[in-house]
Amino acid sequence: MHKILFLTTAHRYDDDRIFYHQAKALKDCGYQVKIASLSSDFQGTINGIEIEAYEVLDKNTQEKKAIFENICDAFQPHCIICSEPLAVISTRKIQKTTKAAVIYDITEWYPSMRMVEKFSFPFNLFEAVKFFLIQLYAGFLSIHYIFGENTKKFPLAYFFPLKKSIVLPYYPDDIYIHQNIKELEKNKITLCYTGQFSEEKGIGHFFSAVDAVRNRQPDLDISIVLIGGARKQKDELYFAGLLSEYQFKNMTVTKPASFETFTEAYADADICFDLRAMNYENHHCLPIKLFYYAASGKPVIYTDLKATRQHVDVSKFGYLVDPEDSEAIADKVLGYIEHPALYTEHAHNARTEYEKKYNWDGIKESFISFVKNSILQR
Repeated sequence: MHKILFLTTAHRYDDDRIFYHQAKALKDCGYQVKIASLSSDFQGTINGIEIEAYEVLDKNTQEKKAIFENICDAFQPHCIICSEPLAVISTRKIQKTTKAAVIYDITEWYPSMRMVEKFSFPFNLFEAVKFFLIQLYAGFLSIHYIFGENTKKFPLAYFFPLKKSIVLPYYPDDIYIHQNIKELEKNKITLCYTGQFSEEKGIGHFFSAVDAVRNRQPDLDISIVLIGGARKQKDELYFAGLLSEYQFKNMTVTKPASFETFTEAYADADICFDLRAMNYENHHCLPIKLFYYAASGKPVIYTDLKATRQHVDVSKFGYLVDPEDSEAIADKVLGYIEHPALYTEHAHNARTEYEKKYNWDGIKESFISFVKNSILQR
């Protein structure tokens, strides 16, 4: 029985992509699967998948690398799927003694803005170059790549064009979807935002758009559903300022839902939003909850990002917008109010498009084959 090991620093052991999709698919095919994480704490077995996770992100690089090396030595995997450069670099030792296939699953833009934001100019430029070189080194050590989206192929696919790769989007497995296609009630609308309550992720744009709808049609009964929270103190202060400024009456705020219950948490929503800022990093990152909203039968209003345009025809079940143009966004919301048949069409289209194009069953076999071939070619 071949052994598959997932290594991740930044993701929890129960990450939706790693645990609920990739690891589960490989376990169901008969592989022995283990997940090692450095950002959560658990040791044991869940659904036949071994877990060895430690909450040690505050440790230095050498200590974290040593943990991964020890796990690799003990498990002796035939294939290692890594989610970050440090995870890849930690496999260098075992690559010298075994023929383990090392696959780099690139799901994050690297280096991200948050990695260099604490440095002032010009030191942030030096840090960005340093992290970029680390990314190239990780690409050199890997034998194959998995890209979360086409826009994340740079730089590795260009520096190492002979290495095999696949694009594996973040499509959901239908067993985790709670479908609730709604009909709009007269003069009522429920608008939903999920995720981080931060300026970059766009909650300020969302509030501004809702305010524009409220001002344009004061008699409209607007309900707001917020699911998530602020991770940093500056985000807490920013969110508190928004609450004070807008003072929406009918608003529900709940903590982040578990992965298994996420689509149930926003079941009552009529429209789901993601209005994150239009910057270089975001243009190269596909907001994955788009596919969960579609699977649930929810029309969406999203920032017009390059990655989204490349991968999804949103026009069939929603709109791509300039997140700072609150009036234009209000036009889209009120358009649904004025034309409920359009809303119904988009809601049904969302589910149909998911079933035809954006579901895990449609890409699962290509992932399994890619991993299998990576092992056989070593």
